[in-house]
Amino acid sequence: MDFLERTERLIGPESVSRLKNCRVAVFGLGGVGGHAAEALARSGIGSLDLIDSDRVAPSNINRQVIALHSTVGLYKTDAAAQRIRDISPDCAVRTYPVFFLPETSDMFDFSQYDYVIDAVDTVKAKMELILKARDAGTPIISSMGAGNKLDPTAFRVADIYKTSVCPLARVIRQQCRRAGIKSLKVVYSTEIPLPPHPAAAEVTDPDTKKRSVPGSVAFVPSVAGLIMAGEVVRDLIR
Repeated sequence: MDFLERTERLIGPESVSRLKNCRVAVFGLGGVGGHAAEALARSGIGSLDLIDSDRVAPSNINRQVIALHSTVGLYKTDAAAQRIRDISPDCAVRTYPVFFLPETSDMFDFSQYDYVIDAVDTVKAKMELILKARDAGTPIISSMGAGNKLDPTAFRVADIYKTSVCPLARVIRQQCRRAGIKSLKVVYSTEIPLPPHPAAAEVTDPDTKKRSVPGSVAFVPSVAGLIMAGEVVRDLIR
């Protein structure tokens, strides 16, 4: 039985065929991007490019769909590709275990994508993705902050210029204005970020050496990722 039978009952055979011919790039395979990538595979997207330089760590298991005790130590791209091929064997999966930055952006031809999902963490990488997608005329959806949140019902889809509350959205909004970006679809939370629990141990970011690692739970970033996948699918079949 075709695993897309229930999907076809909802959106029709023409839309299922359309999705099979689409190529989507998912930048960042953490709590948000991993769920987005898997939802796209389960929706029948025919080709997925997966970009992330990290390996699965034990601390990822509480929230990342690709993170299992059996996948600790694997590149996230390999762990995600393995799951996707088990879900949708005909999906063409390309993996790039690289850290996306302006210095590595020339590795990617954005004009070949039907859609781009931005689930990366840094402002610099986000802005490079947004600019590259704009220059290629490729639709993009960006995830704003999902860390230090407990309310999965607080997520909204909006243009970056209509966001509020989210500190990351504020920064991206300013950067987009400076770069002349007129519009950007984002998923953001209206929940005020929570401070670290006073009894929690301080965690230092190995890259920045700052105590800035956010807290996170299973049921918040996953929702953001599923919302992003839903927006991509609905846009592609419209």
